[in-house]
Amino acid sequence: MYKSFIMLLSMLVLAEAAGAADTADAAPEKRTYLYAVKDADSLYLDHYVSPVAEGRRPCMIFVFGGGFVGGTRDNAEYLPYFDFLTRKGYDVVSIDYRLGLKPLRGVDRKISTREMVGLFNNAVSIAVEDLFSATLFVLDNAEEWMIDTDMIVTCGSSAGAITVLQAENAVCNRTVASAVLPKGFNYAGVISFAGAIFSVDGAPKWENAPAPVMFFHGNADNQVPFEKASLLGVGFYGSKFIFDQFEKRDWPCWFYTLDYQDHAMAVTPMDANRNEIMTFLDDFVRDGRRMTIETEVRSDEFPPRNTKFKVMDYVKANYSE
Repeated sequence: MYKSFIMLLSMLVLAEAAGAADTADAAPEKRTYLYAVKDADSLYLDHYVSPVAEGRRPCMIFVFGGGFVGGTRDNAEYLPYFDFLTRKGYDVVSIDYRLGLKPLRGVDRKISTREMVGLFNNAVSIAVEDLFSATLFVLDNAEEWMIDTDMIVTCGSSAGAITVLQAENAVCNRTVASAVLPKGFNYAGVISFAGAIFSVDGAPKWENAPAPVMFFHGNADNQVPFEKASLLGVGFYGSKFIFDQFEKRDWPCWFYTLDYQDHAMAVTPMDANRNEIMTFLDDFVRDGRRMTIETEVRSDEFPPRNTKFKVMDYVKANYSE
């Protein structure tokens, strides 16, 4: 296993991606499909594809952010990222999912800790279920869409990043929810923009090796824990915590952190770190290179600020009016 924890290696690895040519100059075509109806929710997905796409192609399933309270699959700030990916030869599928914390909107009473844990657990669980349903829809249409089913990658922002990490954990642990997927299926890779795993049973467990994962996270994030925010084993285990688990087991992963950056890392890498993302997709996912990389960036743009938060700090940052 080859390891590096310095910025120099990251920049050397990027050299290959810097010269990669776009597959098309035209904007992607978008088609919208109803992929599931659950409870009272009709769930749609948008399929973006280059108009000059040829042959079987990798596909990225994208899950939007919004604290499990709001957000949309076609938010304008995501579209340039989708356009970039289709020009690089990826189809993009951006999905709806049920927003399990939407009932918190307008609540004018104090919510107990027990109730909050239950709401969080349900919100994450149903989002993962919906991601699996969308994945099945992609698999069912893979022949018509010319999707390479061995090259389906997930990517999420904030609540969406929590969803894709939680889904990968479910696949690795062969949970009941993941049983809907074909036997032996796993995603080819996972990209998390400021994500975490929610657990009511202590640190996340991994019964089987996960797909390669790329983590982006700022260490001053007060909305999704950078390391962990838990009490008696209940809470969120963030990117740094999960990366440390992976590193000890020599599982392929790349942890990219920006010192003193906040929750903006849920969005900014879609523009600022495209080269790193393509290097991950090319080297870790396509070529199967087994590397562990930690990239820590420091910039005068982000002066020192608080990086230590309590559980209620995260709750207040996300759900206080």
